[in-house]
Order: sequence, then structure tokens, then C-alpha cells
Amino acid sequence: MESSPGPWISALRNSHDRLRAAVEPLTREQLGQRSYASEWSVAQVLSHLGSQAEIFSLFIDAGLTGQEPPGREAFEPIWDSWNGKDPQAQASDALRADQATLERFESLDADQRARLRLKMFGMELGTTGLARMRLGEHAIHAWDVLVALDPSATVAPDAVALLIDTLDQLAARSGKADGQQRKVRVSTTGPERQFTLETGEAVTLTPSDDEATPELGLSELRLPAEAFVRLVYGRMDEAHTPAAESAGVELDELRPLFPGF
Repeated sequence: MESSPGPWISALRNSHDRLRAAVEPLTREQLGQRSYASEWSVAQVLSHLGSQAEIFSLFIDAGLTGQEPPGREAFEPIWDSWNGKDPQAQASDALRADQATLERFESLDADQRARLRLKMFGMELGTTGLARMRLGEHAIHAWDVLVALDPSATVAPDAVALLIDTLDQLAARSGKADGQQRKVRVSTTGPERQFTLETGEAVTLTPSDDEATPELGLSELRLPAEAFVRLVYGRMDEAHTPAAESAGVELDELRPLFPGF
């Protein structure tokens, strides 16, 4: 049974409010500066969040009515519309579109939450799964914007506390194997979690028992959960790496395994 969507939707609300507070005062020059996503300006990241807000609203419609989720033919006109906006419109319209889609999530009653079902990306998603997808995208892209304005910015703690338990799925989908055999015990703080990271022909990240005795000779990595979330999402360069402890493995060799999105 799928877990409650409530915490995910609440974290989405917090991420939206945090982003709005940071973006509304920005000048045209600030909107034009480069975001952490190096190919996009701050305004372009916001444009992406706005277009995806519209697309997620279509997903909600499809999930509630039993229709097939929309595909690229529905997405391209949305992307073209957002790409055609000037930076200030991309920012202000993104906040409005994001608010509208957030309110759709928040307004779903218990019956609608139970009824919503979608088959996408080889998965069957309910309300929680859809909110989880949106939070992963929103919290990370919000950080792309926030860290461009404040180099000390971090991913929101409530998002980290949820996303940390989904990293095994993300690593399986987006990890880029380099053929080198590794087995690394990863320990995080805030919240505390344990994982086994294995690489070779594939990249796998497996949650492990906190009480398990480490294997002899196993490499070790210990770092804050917020940083590990960013590592797996492809967002942890040297300039944004907090204090971490490692033995038998270097962060520099792990970063290329997670190219991000």
C-alpha cells in the first residue's frame, strides 16, 4: 500500500513558499544570471518549473479520470510557450503555475487521493508517487536557483527527510556505471541512514540495516543526508561539498556516477 501523500504535499508547499520568497524580489539582472544548472539562467530554471507544473496538472487530470498520461505531443506546445516568455514573465508566471498545481494537490479529497492512478515510466503511480516525483524535481531545481543567490543554500530539510528514502530508485534509473567495481557503505546524518553503494556494470544503492556489521575491507563514506541527496541528484561539486569522511573511496570518483538531470 502506498504511504500517505500528506507529508509530500506539505513539503511541496514549503518548497514553493521558500522559492517564492527568494524569487519575487529579484531584478531582471538577477533572473538572467546563471543558475547551478549551468546551461540555464535562474529564469530558465523557473520556466522549467512552470512548464512542469502545467504538465503535472495534466497528470493529475489523467490519473483522476482513468486516461492514459499525456505524452510528448502534449508537452511540446507547453515548452514552446514557456520558452517564448521573457525572463520576468518566466519567473512570475512560474510562481503562479506552481501555486495552481500545488493547490490541486492540496485540494484532493480522500476519495480522489485513493482513486488517482497513473502508469508512467514503467511504474504505477498513485497520489503519493506523483507528489514524490514533483517534490524531487521541485526541491532540487529550487536549490539550483537558491544556491545561485546564496552559495550556502541547502536543500530544504523536510524534502531531504523524504527524498533520502527514494535514492535507491533514482540511482537505479539515472546512475551511470563506469565499469569499476566498488562496494561502499554510506552513512548519513540528519537523518541517519545506511546504504550499500555498488558499482561495476550497473549502479545500485541498497538501504541497509543500521546494526549490520560492516564487511571487512568495505569502503566507507559518511556525510550529511542533504549532501548525499545532492550527490545522487548530480548536485555536489567541490564548491558545494560539506565535511565528509571517507575511507577506500574518494568523492571525486563517485560524482561522475550521478550525472543528474
